[in-house]
Amino acid sequence: MSALDEAADVEALDDWRISYLGRRGELTQILRGLGSLPAEERPAAGAAANALRRTLEEAMSSREDALKRAAAESDPVDAIDVTLPGWPVPRGGIHPTTRIVREICAAFASMGFSVVEGPEIEWDHYNFEMLNIPKDHPARDMWDTLWIDYEDENGERPMLLRTHTSPMQARTMEATDPPVRVVVPGKCYRYEATDPRHEWHFYQIEGLAVDRGITMTDLKGTLYEFARRVFGVDRKVRFRCDYFPFVEPGVDMSIDCFLCDGGCRVCSDTGWIEIMGAGMVHPKVLAGVGYDPNIYTGFAFGMGPERISMLKHGIEDIRLFYSNDLRFLRQFS
Repeated sequence: MSALDEAADVEALDDWRISYLGRRGELTQILRGLGSLPAEERPAAGAAANALRRTLEEAMSSREDALKRAAAESDPVDAIDVTLPGWPVPRGGIHPTTRIVREICAAFASMGFSVVEGPEIEWDHYNFEMLNIPKDHPARDMWDTLWIDYEDENGERPMLLRTHTSPMQARTMEATDPPVRVVVPGKCYRYEATDPRHEWHFYQIEGLAVDRGITMTDLKGTLYEFARRVFGVDRKVRFRCDYFPFVEPGVDMSIDCFLCDGGCRVCSDTGWIEIMGAGMVHPKVLAGVGYDPNIYTGFAFGMGPERISMLKHGIEDIRLFYSNDLRFLRQFS
């Protein structure tokens, strides 16, 4: 114990431990020599030696704490001042894709739409056939499909990674009687090369409304209100004819460019920026889910929220959303 009190630093304390408690230390040698004692003396000697070991270990621990406290007090660099504020903890933020998806869904929810989700692994039946795109239809070339390596009894591959969220049109109408008003956010997949405006996986938001007496006027009014809520009350909109197999007539919707007066690379010098496709639900789609197209009509639309975010925040490359670049993500935290 006297030698322990004389240990002036951690290194000296470790030398003391080796001398008395190490594999060849004095106490260890005593414990190893218990076998040479008479049998009747061994229990008492063993108990005394173990008690001594505990005493020495406790004393060593106390001495170690005292040495560390003394070192901290003598060296301010290593001392901890508990009155100082702690190191700042980095704070995360909502991913820009999640942020714009929530914003878009909130805009339509305020107009009476419900938000529903569907499976990312989908059947050909819902992804194409129920949307007026039968097998061998040329419109299938519009979607570069990733097929699942699964064959049915006919040797066909009926399962795929959904190319759009439109299958939830059919799924929702199959399970719901009119009126229907839903928006469907979700991730989609297409086998295509990536570039600043295209990704092989991306989010899409599909919208659907079906009821008695719905007309193109309802479609235009709904989407115009959406554009005003997301891009500002001064936005103008433009609708032009377009083709999508599951709507008739089909249109694309553009907003006036909010970066220029009719000439910049964002709007390709046109003054207009296309943001989504839409149209009146095709009568064959309504009939396919059991709705009478003579009674019910509806409209549908689909948009890419990442592209909406790119337009709104001036982002030039869609690949940034999935690059895990903290410099980009911190702009939204």
